[in-house]
Amino acid sequence: MLFNLRILLNKAALRNGHSFAVRNYRCGQPLQNKVQLKGRDLLTLKNFTGEEIKYMLWLSADLKFRIKQKGEYLPLLQGKSLGMIFEKRSTRTRLSTETGFALLGGHPCFLTTQDIHLGVNESLMDTARVLSSMTDAVLARVYKQSDLDILAKEASIPIINGLSDLYHPIQILADYLTLQEHYGSLKGLTLSWIGDGNNILHSIMMSAAKFGMHLQVATPKGYEPDPSITKLAEQYAKENGTKLSLMNDPLEAARGGNALITDTWISMGQEEEKKKRLQAFQGYQVTMKTAEVAASDWTFLHCLPRKPEEVDDEVFYSPRSLVFPEAENRKWTIMAVMVSLLTDYSPQLQKPKF
Repeated sequence: MLFNLRILLNKAALRNGHSFAVRNYRCGQPLQNKVQLKGRDLLTLKNFTGEEIKYMLWLSADLKFRIKQKGEYLPLLQGKSLGMIFEKRSTRTRLSTETGFALLGGHPCFLTTQDIHLGVNESLMDTARVLSSMTDAVLARVYKQSDLDILAKEASIPIINGLSDLYHPIQILADYLTLQEHYGSLKGLTLSWIGDGNNILHSIMMSAAKFGMHLQVATPKGYEPDPSITKLAEQYAKENGTKLSLMNDPLEAARGGNALITDTWISMGQEEEKKKRLQAFQGYQVTMKTAEVAASDWTFLHCLPRKPEEVDDEVFYSPRSLVFPEAENRKWTIMAVMVSLLTDYSPQLQKPKF
């Protein structure tokens, strides 16, 4: 029966001009996979062990290889739908989620502030219950982490954080996949963060030590990461034998760093602070002068969109810049998140070295 179904799907694919083939995607390597994430929420990487995060990256690499390199058709999410709640606009989060979910055979439903008002026309509790009855998962890009917490508490389906004021976990998965592809392993790398103590940094702080990566952070005074998150990150560093350094000197944070990382200085909702922030962040632009003190194999990451005051063109468009592979990997990592939370699929690709 399954064999006949694959034949029919292959014929349908060829009629539509596709050259890929449908495989028995249920096989994989279940004996090697002891990680079970099905049915869980992804609100912050704080809630995941190092092995669980590595598994999502392994699955990302597997899907990327099978679909992009081998041209296979894997309808792992066929018959499933995704609710996408976006209070904040986005290019990469929307495109990666919509195209990725659809590529796996699912149906993404994009909902803006014009379509759904979280906690305004309908309570968060009621919204969570309605979406749970009509979709298989929800990705929400919101202003407040507390809204995600309420959605997760009230929903009976997985809730995925597409960005909040505190965390941006799906971005960090793409960052780590990009670094793993480039360096071959993550353990022992030094990440140098130069910029705002924001949601991106918080997500790095909740996960880097779990891979054995060191983290050197430079933020202007008054723009440090959340103290409670810093305290937990210090605990992670101690448990994993890594170094966590927080300072106000960009060059010192870049010293010996393998990956130089920055982000916007002015997030959505902080526009009124623009003048004040631009003044506070003077001297924090990533340039070749910054790179001079970094490791000889330094690379550069930025989650985009980028502004010239954050990083100059010489670094941003240099061969050392991984920003565009990083952007593409948003797609493969969010696909892996959806597959791991909604299916029993196991990767067939040999597990990468982390």
